[in-house]
Amino acid sequence: MARNNNKKVVPESSKALNQLKYEIAAELGLPVGKNVASMNVEFATELGSISSGSVKEDYWGHIASRDAGAVGGHITSRLIKKAEEMMLSL
Repeated sequence: MARNNNKKVVPESSKALNQLKYEIAAELGLPVGKNVASMNVEFATELGSISSGSVKEDYWGHIASRDAGAVGGHITSRLIKKAEEMMLSL
């Protein structure tokens, strides 16, 4: 079982970061999210190869490490750009 050891400095940011993650994944054309998760596993659940209860909407296991890393890199770039913009406006 995977554990999430990424403790956020601002815990309230989780929702916004998660939204940004899916926004960037969509821009990169990665198949993740509620709609894709149900489409990709529907056939597998019918065959019984995976149980329908084990399917999560936040599943990224079918995404290549390179693509997942690209999402993380884009998140970092956007956060830095936003911070720079905020600093310039002071």
